[in-house]
Amino acid sequence: MRNNDQSLQDEDLIRQRIAEFDNSEFARLLDLTVAEAWDGYARVVMPAAGKKNSDGVLHGGAVVTLADHAFGMAANATTAHRVAVSFSIQFIAPATSDLEAIAERVGDSGRYSTYRVLVHEGSRLVAAFDGVAIQISP
Repeated sequence: MRNNDQSLQDEDLIRQRIAEFDNSEFARLLDLTVAEAWDGYARVVMPAAGKKNSDGVLHGGAVVTLADHAFGMAANATTAHRVAVSFSIQFIAPATSDLEAIAERVGDSGRYSTYRVLVHEGSRLVAAFDGVAIQISP
């Protein structure tokens, strides 16, 4: 079990990483907000306003961006620096309102880690994203 000083340092680091992700240019452009995160986990929300295509549903690129942002936050919530190697996404249903993405690390070999991101509109699953990250610095 970690001591309280270490836990507070970890919490401060995670808060700092969340602020960095929330204040990145692209996150601000699409109004992405990290609702919570810790090592290997992130929950990110995105409002639907301004992101619909000509059919009146959320643009697939916005959905991918939301999932990728959650993936990146889950992979980089602490001091390790990881970058994406690959990802795939399955669009399951069209969405018209605000979305939430939950990313979780599902595998880790030390240098490579795998994440699963599920994107929901309320309780309805709209997309499933799988990503692989490589650690480039400790």
